[in-house]
Amino acid sequence: MKNIIFRLTEYVYYFSLIGLLILYLFQGSLMGYFLFGNLGQQPNLIVNPIGTSINHLICFSYITILAIIIRPRIKNIFTSYKIILFTSCIMEILHFIVPNRAFELYDLIANITGVVIVLLIKNFIIGFFIINYPT
Repeated sequence: MKNIIFRLTEYVYYFSLIGLLILYLFQGSLMGYFLFGNLGQQPNLIVNPIGTSINHLICFSYITILAIIIRPRIKNIFTSYKIILFTSCIMEILHFIVPNRAFELYDLIANITGVVIVLLIKNFIIGFFIINYPT
């Protein structure tokens, strides 16, 4: 049963990466099209003062959590946090050349923050248990 859950998590991770690439490199907002019928409208997952950048933070946090879950059993380039950070930067920078998309510094910061927050929480939890583990 554990193996089935792990494999499912692995597939969700890889499909999420592919979905992320499609959403980032599509010429317009696919989510806006499916939800509002408008390629120019970005949906807000959470209403906030910084706009749709919160979507980026949530998305890259989600991707990083999945990578952390599968990394102990599958150590490859796609599950490395360095590659996730690199990808988060490159995909936002590619908005300079993708038609009908625009580079936004807040989105880039949100991408990086999503990855870093999850890694900090992971390291805090691991550190807490190592320090407080009875010997």
